[in-house]
Amino acid sequence: MSASAIIFYLLSAFLLGTGILSVTSAKIFRAAIWLLFSLMGVAGLYFWLDANFIAAVQIAVYVGGIVVLIIFSIFLTQQSGSGMPKPPFVRNIFSLLAVLLGFALTYLLIHQYGFRAGNRKFDMSVARIGTQLLGTDDKGYALPFEVVSILLLAAMIGCIVIAMKTKPGEE
Repeated sequence: MSASAIIFYLLSAFLLGTGILSVTSAKIFRAAIWLLFSLMGVAGLYFWLDANFIAAVQIAVYVGGIVVLIIFSIFLTQQSGSGMPKPPFVRNIFSLLAVLLGFALTYLLIHQYGFRAGNRKFDMSVARIGTQLLGTDDKGYALPFEVVSILLLAAMIGCIVIAMKTKPGEE
């Protein structure tokens, strides 16, 4: 087994572990911290793929933007130490069925299309990415770039709404 494969398996195990801990954590602040580590694992996979700019954007937008806003909203609501309510048993069953269905679908797609390993290199220069981000043609990403800015704005508005305290008498 090559060193590259070992790094990939370690990153994947880290990513899966922190993702599972993020979803199953009983405390909301701990779930946010595990989400932070999970998104850092995604950035690690981007670095492993030699897509350095995309990894930096992953860290800046999701880790530096979304997760920090989530953590601030948790602190502002003063609920950082409280536990989340236990889900009903039926929800646990449906969650387990959804996970099993997802694994089955992934297994089916991998075996149906027979992906082959290859040494395909991507052109990930910052100049090309910038040109594609601002392009409006069929290979441009101006619309998704704007959608990301709307996502950050929605996250900020959500944090403000969560952090707003109701005055006594207003319910």
